[in-house]
Amino acid sequence: MVAVVNLARRHCMHAVLLGLGLVATSATADSATAPVRLDAQQTRAFRAWFVRIVQEQLRQGPSPRWYQQDCAGLVRFAANESLKSHDARWLRSMGMSNAWLPPEVAYTPAQRHLAQSWQQGGGERGPYVDAIKLVQHNSVLVSRDLQQAEVGDLLFFDQGDAQHLMIWTGRDIVYHTGSARPGDNGMRQVSLSQLMHWKDTRWVPDARNPNFIGVYRLGFLAP
Repeated sequence: MVAVVNLARRHCMHAVLLGLGLVATSATADSATAPVRLDAQQTRAFRAWFVRIVQEQLRQGPSPRWYQQDCAGLVRFAANESLKSHDARWLRSMGMSNAWLPPEVAYTPAQRHLAQSWQQGGGERGPYVDAIKLVQHNSVLVSRDLQQAEVGDLLFFDQGDAQHLMIWTGRDIVYHTGSARPGDNGMRQVSLSQLMHWKDTRWVPDARNPNFIGVYRLGFLAP
């Protein structure tokens, strides 16, 4: 009986993911051409810079260069900045020092453009995607088990009328609330323990929570 129930749950979740378009069914227009990806070394550097940039938004507040400040905007901004050359001019523009910086790696022009050309679906690309399109067309499902997450992976929640992304930094979880007001820039940092015991259980990253769709990884990263 337990096995039957678990199988039913898996079929139910698979149906939910199919309905959202968050699992692959067959080749689509987005995969018609060979995708540009990062190799293993580039991926390690990207992850380190991605989290470093996210943490900097926590430390000093959202950068003036970060437009469209919401949960998906944080991912897009950090990804785009991670793929740039982090020279002295870039550091000044970000208000950052050269202390405790990740290593630099070389990227091709096409690789540097990855976070400015997100897949929109239907073969279209553009600089802007919301949370659901980030996971639907630009990421791969890793697991619904947070223990499978790597630094820089995304936690995706679906609340029916709204979707939300959080970022796993390896030690804690960072996100933007999607709104800001005087004295509150919208940035949040919580420990996994805090989130697992959140009063609003819709935000608990547990496979038993139907609102937690799973851990996603940007599709241009090396496996």
